[in-house]
Amino acid sequence: MKKPLTLREIIPYNQRFIMNRKKIIIPAVVVVVLLLGGLGYTLFNLQKQKKANADLQQLATLDKKEMENEYTQFALQYDELKRSIKNDSLMQQLTKEQQRTKNLLAELKQVRSDDAREITRLKRELATVRAVLRSYILQVDSLQRMNTALASENEQVKAQYNEATTRISSLNSEKANLSEKVAIASQLDATGISVQAQNKRNKKAKKIKDVRRFVVHFTITKNITASTGNRNIYVRLLQPTNSVVNPSGSFSYENRSLQFSASKVIEYTGEEQSVTLYIPVGETLSAGTYRCDIFADKQNIGTGSVSINR
Repeated sequence: MKKPLTLREIIPYNQRFIMNRKKIIIPAVVVVVLLLGGLGYTLFNLQKQKKANADLQQLATLDKKEMENEYTQFALQYDELKRSIKNDSLMQQLTKEQQRTKNLLAELKQVRSDDAREITRLKRELATVRAVLRSYILQVDSLQRMNTALASENEQVKAQYNEATTRISSLNSEKANLSEKVAIASQLDATGISVQAQNKRNKKAKKIKDVRRFVVHFTITKNITASTGNRNIYVRLLQPTNSVVNPSGSFSYENRSLQFSASKVIEYTGEEQSVTLYIPVGETLSAGTYRCDIFADKQNIGTGSVSINR
């Protein structure tokens, strides 16, 4: 039969039991605290990403609304041009281009604001419509000057001309109320937009791990109606995660402050001008499609993109 433990033997045994419990409980508490901290950090990042996506969606919606306003104004301006001419051949051309503008507006209204491919396509179409309309404005203006010179002594023609001028002025006021930021005749346009990822040797990078900088190249088109002088050009490059690559400052757009990746001051003379900006990479990049937006005079003047593999 086993001999019962004495009091002197029981006390050390209890002390060892308590020590063993502490060795188990303390690590368990540390593990729980770490798990709670990790969960909180994950929830914080998810909330931050959700807000960034919401801001991007709001910007896309504002961009689409501005495009709709421009298309609407262009269609209205064709009406004004047709009222001021009597040339049947030119009238048919204006009617054809006006209908094309209305068709593009109808397409735009059906497109979701986050459909980047269709929005980019319709933005390119918008630049074409603007250029065509500008050429007709100059043509009609030339015809009006000739008619005015030939009929300078005819009071009836003079009255009709004044009436047409009043109608055009009224239309300009209506366009200003729709969007004060849209300047049809003087807005700059960026075309031939190229975005290239380069490695440390300044060669084209094929994999995301080799990217050391981005080179953005584009052409500011000729515009004889735009005012000359210095222009601030901003380039905003977004990762597939919608974060800004190399945030270097901010600028104002649609009553909001946006971060840009690179900026440059150019002296615009009204003639076609090539522009190149470099964006260094100092953060971890994600594989996928990078969107590049170009801004000048508080307007988005062009959009490009580039895709990079892992």
